[in-house]
Amino acid sequence: MILQSFNLSGKTALVTGCKRGIGLGMAVGLAEAGADIIGVSASLEKEGSEVEKAVKATGRKFHGYQCDMGNREALYAFIKEVTEQHPVIDILVNNAGTILRKPAAEHPDEYWDEVININLNAQFILTREIGKGMIARGSGKIIFTASLLTFQGGINVPGYAASKGAVGSLVKAFANEWAGKGVNVNAIAPGYIATDNTAALRADEKRSASILERIPAGRWGEPADFKGPVVFLAAAASDYVHGTILTVDGGWMGR
Repeated sequence: MILQSFNLSGKTALVTGCKRGIGLGMAVGLAEAGADIIGVSASLEKEGSEVEKAVKATGRKFHGYQCDMGNREALYAFIKEVTEQHPVIDILVNNAGTILRKPAAEHPDEYWDEVININLNAQFILTREIGKGMIARGSGKIIFTASLLTFQGGINVPGYAASKGAVGSLVKAFANEWAGKGVNVNAIAPGYIATDNTAALRADEKRSASILERIPAGRWGEPADFKGPVVFLAAAASDYVHGTILTVDGGWMGR
């Protein structure tokens, strides 16, 4: 019986930033649990993408879109198109994000604006608009991708740290208003994961070694490590979970 509460058959999930990395892992995990996937990324191929192939291999449907989340006009156009073509979106995964590195004293306005627009502003707008339908139906699951920098400051990434700190508060703000309306809003905070975003860190032997020394699990995370957590937060199993930030970090925050 308990396994049925993790079954997503008949559900439709919209996953942003699904082309690779954590977003790809989440999209495939949701599909393996039974959900059809709407995927969107800035450069997602119209046909034949890795995520499309992986989702369809599970027997689920995949619908792909392109959208630059940093472009407000493009974002609203995407929301209009996707809600017209898919009136019922049961699960929203706000995973799209970017990171730009430069010391705070040299961090230009352009870096700050780009990161805040993609990591925070777009996610607020998308959640507000998709959430309206969930509220009307009395059910829905919204999952943000937070970060260890939701809790910490990081080094040379002030815009990213600010955006992810704000995401943590935004999750709680939405949850406070929507929990009583049947909509669960939570977040997953990844630790150090082997993706494009951490390529520079992994290429720095000293920094990589210092990071690994602090991770109790003794390894970098993988996108597949997010399948279970995202399915839990998207499924009936988490119906009484609201405003929570679930760390998937190999024990980093516990240390």
